[in-house]
Amino acid sequence: MHPRPASGDDETATETIAAVATAAGAGGIGIVRVSGPRSAAIAHALTRKRLTPRKVYFCTFFDEHEAAIDRGLALYFAAPRSYTGEDVLELHAHGSPVLLAVLLRRVITLGARHARPGEFSERAFLNGKLDLAQAEAVADLIASGSEGAARAAMRSLEGEFSARVHEVLAELVQLRVWLEAALDFPEEDFTEEEQDFLAAPQLLHGLHDVRHRIDTLLSAARRGVVLRDGLHVVIVGRPNVGKSSLLNALARSERAIVTPIAGTTRDLLREHVDLDGIGLTLVDTAGLRESADIVEVEGIRRARAELERADVAILVTDAEHANADRDLLREVNPAAARLVVCNKIDLAGAKSARTDQSDGAVRIDLSAQTGDGLDLLRAELARLAGRGDGSEGAFSARRRHVEALERVAVHLAESESLLSGPRAGELAAEELRQAQRNLSEITGEYTSDDLLGAIFSSFCIGK
Repeated sequence: MHPRPASGDDETATETIAAVATAAGAGGIGIVRVSGPRSAAIAHALTRKRLTPRKVYFCTFFDEHEAAIDRGLALYFAAPRSYTGEDVLELHAHGSPVLLAVLLRRVITLGARHARPGEFSERAFLNGKLDLAQAEAVADLIASGSEGAARAAMRSLEGEFSARVHEVLAELVQLRVWLEAALDFPEEDFTEEEQDFLAAPQLLHGLHDVRHRIDTLLSAARRGVVLRDGLHVVIVGRPNVGKSSLLNALARSERAIVTPIAGTTRDLLREHVDLDGIGLTLVDTAGLRESADIVEVEGIRRARAELERADVAILVTDAEHANADRDLLREVNPAAARLVVCNKIDLAGAKSARTDQSDGAVRIDLSAQTGDGLDLLRAELARLAGRGDGSEGAFSARRRHVEALERVAVHLAESESLLSGPRAGELAAEELRQAQRNLSEITGEYTSDDLLGAIFSSFCIGK
């Protein structure tokens, strides 16, 4: 990967930066990280030693009066063989927040400045050590809320997502070369069939192949978003049908208050659950009904708003009201998966079951009280999260990646449409150019400074 020019002014890019790289709070070890041209000089002033790159030194860290601040480990990495591609110094001290603040202040007085959030990873990107998707995977790995998310982020950090993007990019570039060469030199070195390049089977076949690859990559990226962000699961239904009992059963804890009184839940209750390595955000909502209670009315309004952004909507009902309650699913975001949970089978003397419905919903008969059938619901949620369709080897992705791939798919479809119709080679070539640009935004070859600022500002300080 070729280094990108630094965003902002050159002076900022050559400054030495420093930050505490470990989490806030007391701990056994705390790390102060330094990156930039003054790293070696700062190391010598602090330790009174000349540090050999990539060797660990146990030493004393001195203040400006030659008094000891702490004793710990010092590691120096010479450019370009470092995380950021610059000279890097790491100081491993005891994990007292006060001590680390003193050590960082000493580093600042020796010529560094405080790093911005994500500035170390930003420099790694600008210096060609990571592409943008890999840099984002660093933050995703740190913030991963489940084992599945952590594994997926690690695969992206190792370059799996980027490699697949570059494979498609290479094919797309070849298509552009072929098409634009035909536009520039229609009479040279082409057979009679190839002179009519808009109908050439090689071009259309190649374009079809790239579209298929993008569709496959888009599906994988959507699964990657689920692994990173988890599924947003909203539980809805009439009052007193067992919504809160279902949330408690899935969370395996008594998070929601359960009483025989209808309307007990009046506000949104959220619970984060790790379902076999998949993150779920379960949202229990107020029962949907007509009410004159101003508090309950507000709870119902919030429940309906939550449905509009759900990944999965679980309608909880029972055998008596199953058909009538299906009308509540009309309020669900059309893109959301819909599950109809027919609860209280223990009272009806029925058996647990999973049934595909004619409208695309899935019905699961279970008892939140006894747990019978909960395994079917958990398996269905795992299926909706991508488990079992290759997600075990999936990479993490962000919504911006999905949006970029969706734009690529639109440009490719438009290009194919133009090539299949009347002559419009220049327009088709422009669609391919836009597709390449959008695809390159994922790894950062084409990325605005505003987007870079938004991405790296979301990182933690010290990373």
